[in-house]
Amino acid sequence: MVMESNTNSQINLDVVFSALADPTRRAILSRLVEGEASVNEIATPFEMSQPAISKHLKVLERAGLIERAIDKQRRPARLKAQNMAVAVDWLNEFKAFWGGSFDQLDALLIHMKQTDI
Repeated sequence: MVMESNTNSQINLDVVFSALADPTRRAILSRLVEGEASVNEIATPFEMSQPAISKHLKVLERAGLIERAIDKQRRPARLKAQNMAVAVDWLNEFKAFWGGSFDQLDALLIHMKQTDI
């Protein structure tokens, strides 16, 4: 696996994963899969104030996971896929490792089962 040496890419990845670490922000992203929404629309299912939701939106926006437009007095949020794709690509680098680890575990379990019989 090749690690990126570009500090800016690493910082962006850190910010993305930090934003994704919060369950409220993940729920907001899940809501935005359905389409753009205002702060009021996003805040509806949560037991928190609109200013608290706005803070979560700012974190998501800084991470590049959403973008907010100005539509008269509304500022609808919508998903922005590029930084999410960077995170997924980084995680996919570990796919071969996990696949190999599971294959080794399967072989070990089969061997253990065969020796018990």
